[in-house]
Amino acid sequence: MRPTGKDKPLVWLHGEIRTPPFSREARIETGMLLRLLQGGVTLQMPESRPMCTIGPRCHELRVDEASVSWRIVYRVDPDAIIIVHVFQKQSQRTPRQAIETCKRRLARYDAAVRES
Repeated sequence: MRPTGKDKPLVWLHGEIRTPPFSREARIETGMLLRLLQGGVTLQMPESRPMCTIGPRCHELRVDEASVSWRIVYRVDPDAIIIVHVFQKQSQRTPRQAIETCKRRLARYDAAVRES
C-alpha cells in the first residue's frame, strides 16, 4: 500500500515501537499493520480486537512473538489514528491499570483537542 495523501496520520500519546525491546520482525509487522490502519483498512482478529471497555472506536493491536505478546491500544478518529498505549501483555486479561491509563490519556487528549 502506498501513501495516497488521504492517509490518516498517527498521533502518539505514549509508547514507541523500537528494536529492542520489539524484535525486528515484530517492529516490521507492527509498522505494516499501522500502515493499513492509516489507509483506512479495518483490522479484525487475530491482528486486532475491539476494546469497548476503553471507549468507542478503541482497539488493541496484537503482535505476538515467540516469547512476548505486545499490545498497542489505538483509537480510530475521523482525522487520525491515536496510539494510546504500548505494553507487553503477560496474562489473558488486559491489566486494569492499562485500561485506566488508556482512559485517562484519551480524556486528556480529547480535552486538549476541544480547547484548540
